[in-house]
Amino acid sequence: MNRFQDQSPLHTLMHHLAKLPGLGPRSAQRIALHLLKKREAHLHPLMISLQQVSDHIQTCDACGNLDTTSPCHICADLRRDTAQLCVVADVADVWALERAHIFKGHYHVLGGVLSALDGVGPDDLRLGTLRQRVQQLGVREVILALAATLEAQSTAHVIRDQLADLPVAITRLAHGLPVGGELDYMDEGTLVAALQARR
Repeated sequence: MNRFQDQSPLHTLMHHLAKLPGLGPRSAQRIALHLLKKREAHLHPLMISLQQVSDHIQTCDACGNLDTTSPCHICADLRRDTAQLCVVADVADVWALERAHIFKGHYHVLGGVLSALDGVGPDDLRLGTLRQRVQQLGVREVILALAATLEAQSTAHVIRDQLADLPVAITRLAHGLPVGGELDYMDEGTLVAALQARR
């Protein structure tokens, strides 16, 4: 007989934890055991936090960010520059750029990138509202902050086509060497991108 019956709450917990990004069955087991050993300090606060997130976090109707309100705090901030719109694939990208405290414009979260292998087409992304937002906000520059993958570049190409007739500059993030990177550790693709984007 299996150590955990198929329908046991512990087995179910480990099963769900193992589905999280970066976790496997062994990591899920360690986390589950830790939570059970530290119920008051970790398990109960986590349960409350998860319930609050489930009850209160929503997707911003304007940009696609996650927040307790819609529009989100970024879209509602009148100090943000409406002339710049940064297009990202996922909410995590918004959070990364916000941590850097360098971008003061607005965002547009696509919800992924085009991928024929994964069955993600233009209708599965928030491409339809992008053109509307560019016109409504009076955007002068659309910054494509997408990864340097084939799928992301295909997505960028579709966006350029959609906005081609609008008086807006379309730029992309520079690709190349990371700060502190050494040439002999870089792959050929990174070196090519760095050399082509030299200034």
